[in-house]
Amino acid sequence: MHGTTILTVVLVGGAVGFLGGLFGKGGSAIASPLLGAAGIAPIVAVASPLPATIPGMLAASAAYWRERFVDWHVVCWSIAVGVPATAAGAYATRWIGGGPLLVASEALLAALGVRLLVHPDDPTEVAAAPTGERIRLVAIALVVGAFSGLLANGGGFLLAPLYVLVMRMPIKQAFASSLIVATALAVPGTIIHAALGHIDWVLVGAFSVAALPLSYLGARVAIRTEGAHLQRIYGAMLLLLGICTLALNA
Repeated sequence: MHGTTILTVVLVGGAVGFLGGLFGKGGSAIASPLLGAAGIAPIVAVASPLPATIPGMLAASAAYWRERFVDWHVVCWSIAVGVPATAAGAYATRWIGGGPLLVASEALLAALGVRLLVHPDDPTEVAAAPTGERIRLVAIALVVGAFSGLLANGGGFLLAPLYVLVMRMPIKQAFASSLIVATALAVPGTIIHAALGHIDWVLVGAFSVAALPLSYLGARVAIRTEGAHLQRIYGAMLLLLGICTLALNA
């Protein structure tokens, strides 16, 4: 990559890392459209942010874990069901081009943003056991796992809002749990996309350098922000990014 391209990747990594820590997601769903708009080949823009976001997700997870926001029941079930679904989704990219995957990720960002912004729930600040049925948790893990593999991301951009909207989890608990699950779901996708030759490891290194410290910083900011405000900001951010990236890649 050229020097200007590497600088762009570093800037995207820093911004995505901070937002990922702030909103409980790895950020690869945000990074892929931005990298595609910067001129990175579509399938590389889809796949390369996946391993690049893993160190940042671990750092942000540590910040939430120290504050006891992680729901391990949700995490364990999501990983057990989601990992094989992710592997299947990633393998399916052999027959699906990078372009449609970028458009799908952008449209999903915008749709989830509208839902959370227009009709937010009333999250609490106290971590509590999810009130939904186990079958809902399994369904979320299956759907998110498949999309995670297809879109080459950890699934955090879907996990966090679905935990809030379907499982009725408090917003910060949803962010904390989704980060750990997204880290696990990123592993099989990374392995398969690497085997298929979709990952640019220079891009991964440049992205990770900025994403790692800013992911932790974003998580610390979220922990200190009121839950109701955090959810509205989250919805607005998803909607804005979805619209902007759809326009840039149109």
